[in-house]
Amino acid sequence: MNEIMRSYATFDEQKRVVGFEKLKDNQITDTDSYKPSHPFLFAPEMESSYYYFASRGGRYRYTCFNGAQALVLGMTGLVTMDHVREAADLFEEHGEPFYREGWERIVTHYGGRIPLRIRAVPEGLVVPTGNVLLDVEPSTPDPMIRWLPGWFETKLVRLWYPTTVATRGVYLREKILEALVKSSDDPLAEIDYKLHCFGSRGASSMETARIGGCAHLINFRGTDTVEALRHARHYYGAKMAGVSIPAPEHSVVTSFVPEGAPADAEPGAHFEEDFFEYLVRRYLYGGATGKKFPVVAAVSDSYDLYNAIENYWCGERLLPLVRDSGGRVVIRPDSGKPAEVDVKTLGILERKLGMRTNTKGYKVLPSFYRIIQGDGINDESVPEILHELMSHGYSADNINFGMGGGGLQDMTRDTLKFAEKMAAMLRLGRWSPVSKKPKTDPTKNSMGGRFALVHEGGTYATVPQPRKDDYLVPIFDAGRVLKTYTWDEVRANARKGQA
Repeated sequence: MNEIMRSYATFDEQKRVVGFEKLKDNQITDTDSYKPSHPFLFAPEMESSYYYFASRGGRYRYTCFNGAQALVLGMTGLVTMDHVREAADLFEEHGEPFYREGWERIVTHYGGRIPLRIRAVPEGLVVPTGNVLLDVEPSTPDPMIRWLPGWFETKLVRLWYPTTVATRGVYLREKILEALVKSSDDPLAEIDYKLHCFGSRGASSMETARIGGCAHLINFRGTDTVEALRHARHYYGAKMAGVSIPAPEHSVVTSFVPEGAPADAEPGAHFEEDFFEYLVRRYLYGGATGKKFPVVAAVSDSYDLYNAIENYWCGERLLPLVRDSGGRVVIRPDSGKPAEVDVKTLGILERKLGMRTNTKGYKVLPSFYRIIQGDGINDESVPEILHELMSHGYSADNINFGMGGGGLQDMTRDTLKFAEKMAAMLRLGRWSPVSKKPKTDPTKNSMGGRFALVHEGGTYATVPQPRKDDYLVPIFDAGRVLKTYTWDEVRANARKGQA
């Protein structure tokens, strides 16, 4: 391969003609540019350091911790001299110093294993903001690796992302469950499937889709993010972390335009109805394969949503077909003002089909129809839609939600103000607290000391260590993973303290 590569004059020609290997990870370079300058700058008498990771507050009053298991499993690979040479070349060309002796010591003295000790709260645990979620320090006091926790701050702080996705899931689960408790006869049977992840195409990368999509599944079981299932299977041993159902997209619906027909269907042009019948027969009845599916979703606004509901789904042709199938069609509006469209959709269905009134006094569709709102879903719109539906007497049973771009991307590290800070340093054999206290912004104050997380007084609190009842569990030490959680355990942790 190298001879072939050399036969082409330019880098672009090499890539174009013979392909290109995927960039391999290097744990040394997975940091910020200024980190290599820090080993030379810490106080000379500092022998070791202790850092903690926490949310300082923000949009939600709590955090649902997630992502540490996959992160530390990814830190078990050995650092080699090739990694050191690559990093040395990169940083020196980049204009930064490089502590080559320290990294070479990690390769030779520590066998290439990352000599850090990491403790964290159990995956999925819901903890009020302002508390320690993870701490990190060198596995052993060694002045030549005293800087290592700070070097890995960049990697560890990325836990903000799955934790924020999972926390948003807790928040929306609470809001939806509140509506179900008020308006549904069986809230707990409904809640797990009320918010579906449509976020994969809106994610910034496949890795983002995996990590964020998996975090969504802590609180809800519905997803179209396939890579999230692989992530949960690989890192948590989940045989199947989420479910989905057959569903068309607009391109599929509009492909049923017959030759010679206008591109924009008018109400009464029955080729859209032809597609809906094909969909129902194919999946609810088994079509040519004989394999039936209990539920199918149908995007219904390719042309005229209200016409599709009034004249197709509730018409003489499709209604008996759906009703007699023993299955369910979930009608999907996909444009317009969500609350307004959903109320009008349910209004048409009520007028055409009738609704029963449940024991809570709210109206529920016949079992063979439901709706899913998959456009414009976020923290604000979900409670708004539920309030609007219930104000018209409709139970939250009638609707599911699908979250696209808002679910996996509409957030930053500042959504919950995550940070990792040094809180103590070992000096002359004794630990001394260190912290920052900027007068220009006291909300950025950090804590000093070495911490434990305990549960007392009905809540979690950060206190000085050691404590026998500490919720911070050792998960990584000197390149070895010490503790893992099953997917069922992660989901159970998220339910603690919740309905």
